[in-house]
Amino acid sequence: MRTTRFRETYGPYALVAGGSYGLGAAFAEAIAQRGLNVVLLARQEDRLNATATRLRETYGVDVVTFVADVADYESVKERLNDLKVDIGLLVYDAAYAPIGRFEDVSEDQLVRATEVNVRAPLLLTKFLSAPMIERGRGGIVLMSSLAGSQGSPNIAAYAATKSFNAILAEGLWKELRPRGVDVLACMAGAILTPGYQEAESAKPAPGTLDAKVVAEQTLNALGKGPIVIPGAVNKIARFVLTRALSRRAAIAIMSKNTGGLS
Repeated sequence: MRTTRFRETYGPYALVAGGSYGLGAAFAEAIAQRGLNVVLLARQEDRLNATATRLRETYGVDVVTFVADVADYESVKERLNDLKVDIGLLVYDAAYAPIGRFEDVSEDQLVRATEVNVRAPLLLTKFLSAPMIERGRGGIVLMSSLAGSQGSPNIAAYAATKSFNAILAEGLWKELRPRGVDVLACMAGAILTPGYQEAESAKPAPGTLDAKVVAEQTLNALGKGPIVIPGAVNKIARFVLTRALSRRAAIAIMSKNTGGLS
């Protein structure tokens, strides 16, 4: 029953931006498991094709792939128009994180962070929400981050872009809900993805979750509110950082966690 309702509300196709591996692939699998066909967008063709093959063989759904850089929004929009499929669910998981002291981050890195983390999800949401509104049903999931709850030294630009997505989702949740379109921002903590495991030599941070858990909890929360925070530890952490502590104290705590990034 849950699968049927999900498919009827958000089908027939879901677009997963950044869907080749890691959390994006976990979202794609959870969506395919619910019976939706999937459009996968990512830059790495080999990973993209491998994920698509696995989904087709495991779940028997149609999987459309195209290799693209979401920073080139005009090209992505043109290719989506050419697909001629009805996309009832957008999951935007693509991200770019310039890491290090702000003085050492280049202008090109800052531009890319803005293009990938802000411009692309904003314009894709605008583009794909129009037919959803016309049909009277659909869903949009934007990935935010607990880092965007307050200033986060050494990932300051990334944290700021992720804060944008949370605020955007909250506003659109209220606007589009009466039109039948569910909007949700996932404010995730650390996630066990291949990239995270390669970057972290020590044991995972407290509250770190498997990508499949994050994807499941997020999709299960779609339609129930504007924000989801996967994991009990992360919920407590956000409450402490945003409600119990002053902004100054919250930034200081984040600095201890991110100060060593370079």
